[in-house]
Amino acid sequence: MNFAVEIDKEITRAQQARQRGNEGQARVCARRAAGIAVREHLKRKGVPSSSPSAIDLLNLIKDDPILSPELKLIAGHLTLRVNEEFKLPVKVDLIAEAKVFCEELLK
Repeated sequence: MNFAVEIDKEITRAQQARQRGNEGQARVCARRAAGIAVREHLKRKGVPSSSPSAIDLLNLIKDDPILSPELKLIAGHLTLRVNEEFKLPVKVDLIAEAKVFCEELLK
C-alpha cells in the first residue's frame, strides 16, 4: 500500500476516534501516521528503519540535526507519555501536529 494512503487512513482513524470521545486511540493513530512518514523519510535517505514502532522511529528522528525545530518539537509532543489522568502534560492537538509533521517531513 502507498505510504500516503496509509498516513491518510491513520489520520482519518484518529479523527473518528476523537469524535467517539476516545482521545487515547486518537493519539495512537496520530503517532502511527507520523511513524509511517518517518519510515518513508528514512527510506528516501537510504537509512533502514529497524523498528516497526512509531515511538521508536519518532525518538530516532527527533535528534536528527537536519530536522527543523518545529518538527523536533512535534516529534517530542508525539512521544509524550500521558499522566495518571491519561492526559498529555501539555495542551496540544496531536492530530493537527501529526498532519503538519507528515506534510513537512515528506516535502
